[in-house]
Amino acid sequence: MLSLRGLLTSLLLQVFIGTAWADAELPQPQGPVLLKVSGSISQTNHGDEAHFDYAMLMAMGMHEIVTHTPWTEGLVRFEGPSGRNLLEAVDAHGSQLMVQALDGYVAEVPVSDFYQHDVILALKKNGERLRVRDRGPIIVVYPFDQKPELLTEQIRFRSVWQVASIHVWGMVVSVPTKNEKQH
Repeated sequence: MLSLRGLLTSLLLQVFIGTAWADAELPQPQGPVLLKVSGSISQTNHGDEAHFDYAMLMAMGMHEIVTHTPWTEGLVRFEGPSGRNLLEAVDAHGSQLMVQALDGYVAEVPVSDFYQHDVILALKKNGERLRVRDRGPIIVVYPFDQKPELLTEQIRFRSVWQVASIHVWGMVVSVPTKNEKQH
C-alpha cells in the first residue's frame, strides 16, 4: 500500500511525464535510487547526473515485451519504461550508452537500439518486481520473439541485467533532411 507521500509523488511524477521532463525540472527521487544516468544529458537532479527511484521509472509509462530470452526458460512478460522515454527524460545527446551492472559488467549499447528495437528497462517479470537475485532491479530487454534477428551474441551482451547506471556519450550524427542541400 502506498503512503500518502508516495501516492502524491507518483501523481506528481505522472504530471511531469505528461508534460515531458525535458521541459520541466527533473524531480528528486523519494525512494532508494535504482538508476543513475550521466554523461551527455541536459536534465539532471543530482549534480551532473540524473537519479531515478522505482516510482520515477514507473511513472515514465510501462511498456511490455513478451518474449523468450537466452537466460530465462519459457515465455516471459517483462514490463518497464522504454529506453527511449528514459533518454528523452534526461534530454540525452549522444550516440552510445555505457550500461553498467551492479557487479561492474559494462556493455556498450548504441542509442539507436533503444529507438529501432523498442528496448525496455524491465522492472517487472511476469508481474513481479525484479529483485537483485532475479537479475533486477533493472534488465535491458530486447523484443527477441518479435525480431528474431536480434538473437545474436552481440545483442545478448547488450541485454544487461542488474543495471545500476547508464552513461551517455559519443557524437550525435545528424542526417540531412530532404530539403537540405547535399554538398
